[in-house]
Amino acid sequence: MTTAAIVVIGKENVGKSLVIRALTGAPVTSMNMRGSTVACETYIGTQHTFIDTPGIHRATDLAQTAEVLAQVTASDAVLLVAQATHADDDLRDLLPLAAGKRGVVALTFWDKLPDRPQAMRMVERLRVATGMACIPLDARAIPAVDATRLVTALTNPPPLVPLPSGFRTGWRIDAPEQLLGHRHLGPALGLLLLLLPALLAVWCATRLAGLADPLIQQALGPVVTWGTTLPSLLGSTLTGRYGILTMGVLLVVWALPTILIYALLLAMYKTSGLLERITSAVHPLTRPIGLSGRDLVRVVMGFGCNVPAIINTRACSTCSRATCMSIIAFGSACSYQFSATLAVFAAAGRSQLIWPYLAYLTMTTLIYARLIAPPAARAAHNPLVLEQRVFLQWPQPQAVWAEVRSTLGQFARQAVPIFVLITLVASVLEWLGALAVAEQALTPLMSLFNLPAHTALAVVMGSIRKDGLVLFAEGGLAQQLSSIQLLTGVYLAGVLLPCFVTVLTIAREQSWRFAVRLVLRQAAAAAVFALLLAWVGHWMHGA
Repeated sequence: MTTAAIVVIGKENVGKSLVIRALTGAPVTSMNMRGSTVACETYIGTQHTFIDTPGIHRATDLAQTAEVLAQVTASDAVLLVAQATHADDDLRDLLPLAAGKRGVVALTFWDKLPDRPQAMRMVERLRVATGMACIPLDARAIPAVDATRLVTALTNPPPLVPLPSGFRTGWRIDAPEQLLGHRHLGPALGLLLLLLPALLAVWCATRLAGLADPLIQQALGPVVTWGTTLPSLLGSTLTGRYGILTMGVLLVVWALPTILIYALLLAMYKTSGLLERITSAVHPLTRPIGLSGRDLVRVVMGFGCNVPAIINTRACSTCSRATCMSIIAFGSACSYQFSATLAVFAAAGRSQLIWPYLAYLTMTTLIYARLIAPPAARAAHNPLVLEQRVFLQWPQPQAVWAEVRSTLGQFARQAVPIFVLITLVASVLEWLGALAVAEQALTPLMSLFNLPAHTALAVVMGSIRKDGLVLFAEGGLAQQLSSIQLLTGVYLAGVLLPCFVTVLTIAREQSWRFAVRLVLRQAAAAAVFALLLAWVGHWMHGA
């Protein structure tokens, strides 16, 4: 039988998750903090249940920090994880937050200290002076004896108290700065490293899809044929144009590999400490448009899946979080959208259009960000506040897999059910003839964007759900359009509205009022940008 839950707190990248996994060896489950929207990871061991909270940022105004502190107030016991290399700073900042709670202090990165015997004598002095249980360890390789000491101490922990006045360990070990900290090379290198996982994920997933798609289509052939013998509505929902099996191929062949590969690469970045280094490096490039380096990391995460990217904006500053969400919804072409876009350009025999498409998407996203960002976020005196420079180290397979599993879990729990629901709704609407009516009603609008009438359905479905972009590839439609028309249609459908899963996630994170306002603002901006692309491109092509 397990004891009451122990809340684990600490700053980012101190090794909280590594410590808990070493103590429990248990798989992680996801839960929300009591009375908040912050997601935590729960590990149920044989003796204790641990709740791993997001990293605390004392120097910034993160929403998740305030809610973590509220959770600490409501908790019964605390495991406070501090970095031994910065023990004075971490303990001075964190101990007052948990003062009066029963708990244990774990000092990680112990292996980074040059004189560990002397450091151990200082830890003993701290124990005597405060009565707290302080256990130093290397979170990446915790010996059985240290794990046993920590578990035993947590069984009946003493109260945590602030550091005595004037008490200091006297050491501070900073990580080497390296190339990412270079004033001129750092931002460019950071941006390259940040974009690399998305590019590699799409490249690998595209090639995997090229191999898997014919095999899956061949295997589903008899099932699709069988579907034509079913009653019309049932056949439509299973194997029709928008049927679960028909559209599910895109989910399995295109989206899932992209998400998996991207999550794997990003997990390696995160568990090695590289992601935090990149965050700091790219900040000078993003501040003028109203984003921080931390925001840009979340925007790039959206290229794998918008849902975990939106959830991870909890680590963004309060003054920029709303802008970051808006940019993810507008410019982060998720795996659905990106893979469908690639398929459309390939079907038209103009795969090279992906590069002008990405260039225009990037340019308009930056303009959009600059227009909607609050002035405070763009201020020259608004630096990115980081607790300290993290140490770079080789990622551990267990830690990487835990990150990947968390991302896949979010995708399975939040994106897949909505995928199935929207597929059913679209199939029923097609069966009722409502989509054909909508196409006729929207046909006059297509001429505004210099698009033929029969592109209306592709634009509508691509706006509602991003895999609907593949309708541009059906019936030879993509081949009938000029390059400018194809770019305009794909851009308009991809950016006009966020996908419903993204809107639902934003509404849960903020409010429905915020989500509706975001959608209306995005639709207006996307329409203006698409008009510019259509007519300026047509004029330049004609010229």
